[in-house]
Amino acid sequence: MKIQNLAAFCVAAASAVLLGAVGTARAADEWFVMGEQTINSTDPSVEIKTEGGRWEKDVKQVKLSVEGADVKITSVVLGWDNRKDATLTNLGTLKAGGQTAATDAPGRKGRLTSVKVQYEILGDKPTATVKILGFD
Repeated sequence: MKIQNLAAFCVAAASAVLLGAVGTARAADEWFVMGEQTINSTDPSVEIKTEGGRWEKDVKQVKLSVEGADVKITSVVLGWDNRKDATLTNLGTLKAGGQTAATDAPGRKGRLTSVKVQYEILGDKPTATVKILGFD
């Protein structure tokens, strides 16, 4: 009787561990903020460093979002660790609350260290917030 109870407990514990691992794998496949910076209408560009350690910077895709004002983005340089930097041009105007299209990391995954953005804030707003979003 004790052996049957012990076996049932082991099966239940193993199932819980497996379910937890599956839940963790699903949670990793989502967009998250890698860095953000308030930009000023008086400045033409900004460099945003990504936050976190090596694993937080290792992503499959990257995109930018803007909050607080409409921003015309003329150039974005994605600074990859151990990879050639990628330059994106003529991204157009992002409306407040909008996002750029996703850009794939070099290879299967890449470690993003920084993003340089050349921009112009449109309208009469003095500032806006730019966020770097990563997909893992």
